[in-house]
Amino acid sequence: MLKSFYIEGRVEAGCDEAGRGCIAGPVFAAAVILPPDFSNPVLDDSKKLSAKKREELRPLIEQEALDWGVGMVDEKEIDQINILNASFLAMHRALEKMKLVPTYLLIDGNRFTPYSEIPYSCIVKGDGIYASIAAASILAKTHRDEYMETLHQEYPQYGWNLNKGYPTRAHRKAIYKFGPTPYHRRSFKLLDDQMQLDFS
Repeated sequence: MLKSFYIEGRVEAGCDEAGRGCIAGPVFAAAVILPPDFSNPVLDDSKKLSAKKREELRPLIEQEALDWGVGMVDEKEIDQINILNASFLAMHRALEKMKLVPTYLLIDGNRFTPYSEIPYSCIVKGDGIYASIAAASILAKTHRDEYMETLHQEYPQYGWNLNKGYPTRAHRKAIYKFGPTPYHRRSFKLLDDQMQLDFS
């Protein structure tokens, strides 16, 4: 079972992002404050769960959380400020959407940009340790997947309904064949070394 809190008695918000390693689309982040007695045996790091399990957990988390928020930073902003800063900004935007102000933040990963003077701890692989971070990982992932499926309707040849913007071989072949879309991150390596194409 995942841990319910980092330090008991505080209003802790778990924060995590999704889409950092993608070459197309935005990065999403979520912040979640769970009730102290929240327990679900299925809840885990979103990467360890099937898409079906994530979709089943999403409404449960959104209904039972004391508060939650989801933020995004699009590909143009990512290219301007880099993906690490964009991930932090997406977390900040998620936190801004919550009415309940947390007294402590649990951040998945090893770095963070402070938000509103709220103290925090960075926890590597925290989404597999703390329930609130796991819940945030599921919300960030499911909200982003849903967004990428809407973009797929506009550009179906890139297979974003399947790869969600990650650099699969099929995705890169589509970029090589059709060129990049406005949703591709130009600061990222879009093609394999074997593929040579001038996007300028």
